Amino acid sequence: MAERRALDLDALAVSDRFRLFNFTRRDDHVTYLWILRAVDRLREVHQVQVGAEDVAGALHELARTRAEVPVPDHGLRDRLDQLAADGIVHRFDDASRAGDLASYRNRQSVYQFSELGYWAYRSVESLLGARVEDVNLSRLVFSDVLQDLHALAEANRTAQSEDVYRRLSRLDTAMEDMGRRSAQFHVTLGEILRSTEASPEVFLRHKNALLVHMSDFMAELDRYLPRLDTAVHEVEETGLTTLLSRAAESDERLFMARQDRLEDWHRRWQAVRGWFASDGTAPTRAAELGSATRSAVSGVVALLRQITDAQRGGVNRSTQLRHLAEWVFDAPDDGAAHALMGAAFNTRSARHLGVAHEDGEQISPNTTWWDAPGVEVSVTLFRSDRAPTTGVPKPVRRNPGAKAALREQQARARAAERRAAEGLVEDGAHERVLDETDTRILMRLVTKALEARGGPIKGRMSSSGTDGGTTVRLVHDPRGSTVRTTRGRIHLPGFRLEILTGKGS
Repeated sequence: MAERRALDLDALAVSDRFRLFNFTRRDDHVTYLWILRAVDRLREVHQVQVGAEDVAGALHELARTRAEVPVPDHGLRDRLDQLAADGIVHRFDDASRAGDLASYRNRQSVYQFSELGYWAYRSVESLLGARVEDVNLSRLVFSDVLQDLHALAEANRTAQSEDVYRRLSRLDTAMEDMGRRSAQFHVTLGEILRSTEASPEVFLRHKNALLVHMSDFMAELDRYLPRLDTAVHEVEETGLTTLLSRAAESDERLFMARQDRLEDWHRRWQAVRGWFASDGTAPTRAAELGSATRSAVSGVVALLRQITDAQRGGVNRSTQLRHLAEWVFDAPDDGAAHALMGAAFNTRSARHLGVAHEDGEQISPNTTWWDAPGVEVSVTLFRSDRAPTTGVPKPVRRNPGAKAALREQQARARAAERRAAEGLVEDGAHERVLDETDTRILMRLVTKALEARGGPIKGRMSSSGTDGGTTVRLVHDPRGSTVRTTRGRIHLPGFRLEILTGKGS
């Protein structure tokens, strides 16, 4: 389900979520990780919002049990601000933490995990906690899935909505767990098959347990798959529409509309059906998993035969490399040794490119190419062995039609502003409703009048501002005045507006 939802995100949303992992690419990424662990430790004791001093205290507690915990002496608040900029945590200003006036004037920030930030942190922790020893193909899950399908059909017949929701939730969790386990197992198995040539003793030590595990899983799958297919069809015969409607009604995700919940449960049921129900056109996912496991068993047996033959004959990759090392050591000169290594590893076919560094004085002439910093090589130089050029300057594109249209649009706008200014002079601003152009001209004039007042207007002081030959005066009036516009009213307490031609008097 998570994979399908991820496909619905656009490129901008994907970039925003990848930004949550910026802390893993910083130089002190281990320090950032322990800071997030400290925030998570405080969250576990229901302290959701934490300050920098709380995080420092949690780091000191962790350091008492683990020597590798870094406790930064300074810069902790800056690191928390960096995490807030990345979106891992939210930052809030909390004035209640200030004990005196000086602390109140300083920024008192508290931090808490954002929802997506916590998911990003947990995904990093899950990756760091992954162990090869944990992978397996669970053969006991098939009996639990069969029982849940029978119970789901019975609950739908007897209209037990909550039991329908619980059984569907358990089935969805079981399908997600089965898919994750199978993917991890076959990826790990492929890694073992790829790396056993260098260390066959590891494979030979675990081969019996591996073959027995896969054989037992295949036996359970072959035994339960027909019954699971029948059970899925029995559930659908009780009324699939009613089933999904009851599950959506009992679903307590309050931030989702009922139609969204109904569509979500329909997708989940299709996933369950795709695992076990056969329609005659395509194999089920369980059958595909069985085929992949059979192929893996064949690969394990073939690799076992290959390792056994190699050990019996005494020739494998390790012995070949040792023989090559002896030949290189016994070579008569360096040229023969380089020629032998070049023929063994096919290094002569490599093409090397070199360009000058932008600042050659920063690099010592005694520095080898292996230790020297790299430089950017253009694609043109790599493909055609020619340095890139700027090329012929492109002609300037002229568009007289667009320029004429812009000039005409500007002329119409200036004419409308002149008419609006003349209307303000003739009719005033208080006894009518001003349109958008009138309001814009009036606000510009009032702004100039306020800027020209030379300080706050006190007592009976007045001020004026001029723009394009039109002058507005802010005249003291104890009753005040109001200007009505198409967007609302503007109240001027203690003043009224006088609009004149020229600079006024």
